[in-house]
Amino acid sequence: MSLQPRPGTEIPALTVRVARASNPHGTTAMWIRDRLDGLFSDEDFTAWYPRDGRPGLSPAQLATVCVLQYALNLSDRQAAEAVRCRIDFKYALGLELEDPGFHHSVLSDFRDRLSEGDRADRLLGLALTRIRRAGLLKGRAARASRPFP
Repeated sequence: MSLQPRPGTEIPALTVRVARASNPHGTTAMWIRDRLDGLFSDEDFTAWYPRDGRPGLSPAQLATVCVLQYALNLSDRQAAEAVRCRIDFKYALGLELEDPGFHHSVLSDFRDRLSEGDRADRLLGLALTRIRRAGLLKGRAARASRPFP
C-alpha cells in the first residue's frame, strides 16, 4: 500500500442533504466532523506509507473511524459495517453514499501501523493540539491530557 495524500475533502452534497434530513439534530459522528474537520489529514501519515505502489485507503479516514469506533464502543466488524451502512459515518468521513467501505481487517492493520514506535503518542499529541485550537479542550483538562511534555 502506498499513500497518495488527498486534499481536504468536502462532504458530497447529497451525503450532507440525506444526513441532515435523517438526523436533524446530528449524531456523534456528525458532531465530530462538524467540529473537528481537519483533525487528521493524510499528510499527517506520510512517514507511515511508501509513496509508490497501489494506493491505500485514506489514513486520515481510518483514524477518524478508530475515534468513532472508540467513542461508540464498536468492534472492528461493527465499525466497518457502519462505514458501509450508516449515513452519519459517510458524512463524518466525507464519503459518497455509494461508497462500499472496506473490510474490517483494515482497522487492525491500521492499528498495527499506529503501534510502531511513538506513532500513537505523536498522533494523540497532534489531535489534542488541534482540539485545543478548536476551543474544545480548555483549562485543567487541556494540561492534564498532554501525552508527553
